[in-house]
Amino acid sequence: MQRFIAELPGWMTSIFAIVLAIAVALLLHRLAFSLARRAAARTSTQLDDIVIRRLYRPARWLLMAIALSFVQPGLDLGASGTRAWAQAAGLLVPGLIGWMLVALLGVLFDWVLLRADVTVENNLRARRRRTRASILHRIIVFVVLAITFCLMLMSIPSVRSIGVTLIASAGLAALAVGAAAQPALKNLIGGIQMAFSEPIRLDDVVIVEGEWGRIEDIRLTYVVVRLWDERRLVVPVSQFLEKSFQNWTRETSQLLGSVFWYLDPAADIPRLRAKLEELVKANPRWDGRFFNLQVTDTKPEAIEVRGLMTAKDASTAFDLRCDIREGLLAYIREEMPEALVRTRGLIEFRPTRVGSDSIS
Repeated sequence: MQRFIAELPGWMTSIFAIVLAIAVALLLHRLAFSLARRAAARTSTQLDDIVIRRLYRPARWLLMAIALSFVQPGLDLGASGTRAWAQAAGLLVPGLIGWMLVALLGVLFDWVLLRADVTVENNLRARRRRTRASILHRIIVFVVLAITFCLMLMSIPSVRSIGVTLIASAGLAALAVGAAAQPALKNLIGGIQMAFSEPIRLDDVVIVEGEWGRIEDIRLTYVVVRLWDERRLVVPVSQFLEKSFQNWTRETSQLLGSVFWYLDPAADIPRLRAKLEELVKANPRWDGRFFNLQVTDTKPEAIEVRGLMTAKDASTAFDLRCDIREGLLAYIREEMPEALVRTRGLIEFRPTRVGSDSIS
């Protein structure tokens, strides 16, 4: 067998060694992750499952690169083959390392999302963590990819010499690029600033551009707002830092909702206040904090009656307001029709004089 292998051409032996190294690397990868999955199945935590899912593909290619680096000294490549191998390694090794770093950052990001549960009732801290983790994750991944790309290019001698030449004019080029890309850079810097100042967070209820919606996604340069009718409003990051907007869940998701009725001035307000109390306390959407009914304005034809009630979040408050509005209107229609607005008028009868007209 050894004599047969020794009589083979050098290129065939090299191909055989490469194929064998790749096969061993794939076998080790499959065996290692199979054992890791079995061990993860016995634990209650989900962190190990995240690590396996994120590192599965980059670890496979990294093991193949390590296996090929072990067999490279014994390959019959020649001078040109050795240069080509070194060139390929200069491109692939930084790429694989960058891929592995991005995968590890993904593990950290998924772990933060796992610990920040936004399904709980008071999810302010969880939304804060998710927002900051999302923005910082994108920033760090962008930096890692940029450094990886630069290292891959610097491994090419011709590109390296061009890069050294371009450094001499980097100042003027930076000014030109900065002037041309000022809006993009402004939004990019605003995205980094938003990660720490936190004017908005994921799932915040906001009113922007006259539209009511929730923050669905925060990117480095823009924010996606999911509107109440399932449209998507894409807003530049700089707008949230430079212009005023309403954030209904900045400190807490609890909200005070209001309902208005326009009724006849002769309406029995204490009776309506008692009915409002009955409706609010019977509604499961009320959070038990506060309710009230007051006459807030008077007009020639009607009075303005305002009802206040609290709920745990904006969506619940909207539904609660609709329920109370419909319930009190039904009560007025059925039990207090005299509270409905009526238009009053004065009718004056003037009797005619008999015999006032002469008959000729």
